[in-house]
Amino acid sequence: MDEKSKQLISDTRQPIKMSKGKTQKIDYEYKRNGTRNIFVAVEPKAGKHFIKVTNTRTKADFAKFIEILLCVVYPHVEKLIVVLDNLNTHFVKSFYETFSKAKADKLLERVEFCYTPKHASWLNMAEIEISMLEEECIGRRIGTEDHLIEEIDEWVKQVNQENRKIKWEYTKRNAYYRLSKHYVS
Repeated sequence: MDEKSKQLISDTRQPIKMSKGKTQKIDYEYKRNGTRNIFVAVEPKAGKHFIKVTNTRTKADFAKFIEILLCVVYPHVEKLIVVLDNLNTHFVKSFYETFSKAKADKLLERVEFCYTPKHASWLNMAEIEISMLEEECIGRRIGTEDHLIEEIDEWVKQVNQENRKIKWEYTKRNAYYRLSKHYVS
């Protein structure tokens, strides 16, 4: 899993539509309507994709996103292994600050966090997912949260129907070779 921030930006003038032999024209001025956080989870070998838009990127938002993965997306999984980066919200403490101790304990016994090395979050396949989401869906002006959610939901529906998988060919040996100069053994 990973997350990204998205600015909500609307046009101040109506774009001039594309016509035969001419590209669409968009004015450089825009209206900023705040930001939203986009949580992304992907099960790369199964081709399953799950995305949730939130107003903020807090410890509580992270804990609630993992709760949705555990209780809604994967309710029958004994142990969910989540690969993620070392963002300041991505830790066990977030659960205890968000839920009661009993509920946090219950959720945490079903999840295992596997952290990418610092400065190597590109090893997380959710980074690929975010790049694809940006390129294919949200890499343009989107002015409202509702429109953002609508576009993302449609994209997720399509990639899940296509059963779009990530074929990861980066090996442990590649990682050791590429990262060894950064870490003392």
